[in-house]
Amino acid sequence: MAKAADPSPQSLPLDPVQFRRDLLRWFKANARDLPWRGQSDPYRVWLSEIMLQQTRVATVIERYQEFLQRFPTLVSLALAREEEVLAVWSGLGYYQRARLLHRAAQFVVRECNGQLPQTAIELRRLPGIGEYTAPAIASICFNQPVALVDGNVERVLLRLLALSEDKRKPALKHLHDEATTLLDVRHPGTHNQAMMELGALVCLPRNPQCCECPVQKFCLTRGEHQTAPRKSMRSHQAAYLLATRKKGTVTEVLITQRATDASQMPGMWELPSLPSDMDTNEDEVLLSLRHSITNTNYYVRIIASHPTLLKTVKDKHGDALSWKRQILLNTFPLTGLTRKVLQRMDLLHRPPVQLPGNTHNQIE
Repeated sequence: MAKAADPSPQSLPLDPVQFRRDLLRWFKANARDLPWRGQSDPYRVWLSEIMLQQTRVATVIERYQEFLQRFPTLVSLALAREEEVLAVWSGLGYYQRARLLHRAAQFVVRECNGQLPQTAIELRRLPGIGEYTAPAIASICFNQPVALVDGNVERVLLRLLALSEDKRKPALKHLHDEATTLLDVRHPGTHNQAMMELGALVCLPRNPQCCECPVQKFCLTRGEHQTAPRKSMRSHQAAYLLATRKKGTVTEVLITQRATDASQMPGMWELPSLPSDMDTNEDEVLLSLRHSITNTNYYVRIIASHPTLLKTVKDKHGDALSWKRQILLNTFPLTGLTRKVLQRMDLLHRPPVQLPGNTHNQIE
């Protein structure tokens, strides 16, 4: 068990100038070639920072390009309907990020002449831009001398200082003060990216690569640092119906929309759910898969449709059910699980097409 944090933590016993030099030299030689790096367009940097929250870099790389194909400018995003934005965001999870990104784009177009504010303080006023995203955009895009402390940077600082994790305000302020002391005010954006990259590639949560660390000589722990145990994953059983039909040469799939006031993923579309404990024959199960959301593993069965089950879901979901043309499924804001299932069943076409005016015909 990690020891409690020192109530009066010490400052970094190092030469900040030499630390910056060593860090930036390593970053120039080892930085990943990511599509949002080296961008002069603040909109693209902003989009990448929002997408990277709670999402793996490998996933973001692909979806970032798709999003920009559909919404290449801040204005095009602001002019879109929320449903269109959620449809392109589908599969990235944490959909409130997309909603707030959309609202913020509309605010910038309406109140800021389409130009993102340049300071961290002003950026914080926009929906969805918090204490980490604001300095990231301000430093990377506008060369504002502000330090950021995201999860990766926090881990680096805790190990440098030999401190245990502490989410109380005084401890967090101390870490931010130390990050500010280390900041290269001439190249703040590059420095902040280098600190994040160090945490992502070298100062890993488990098994840090200390022998490859460019600033190891400044570190008080050098790998000997306890980390908080990961939360154990919960398990949950779930079952969904997959119903398709032919209308001429057109294939349609039955999906249902969550209520707009639902506590999770409001307004999103998904396959109709079935009782998780229902008895099914093995030959009725089209697909079994695991789907993880935060700290829960969902063990999911996708059940083939038959008249009895179709009546069950009609009774349960009512007017929220609708038959949608297969070719248009990617234009709807699908839940991540539904997107995954439809892809595995070869029912989801890519790339997405533009959302037509009125495709929401109710179930017959």
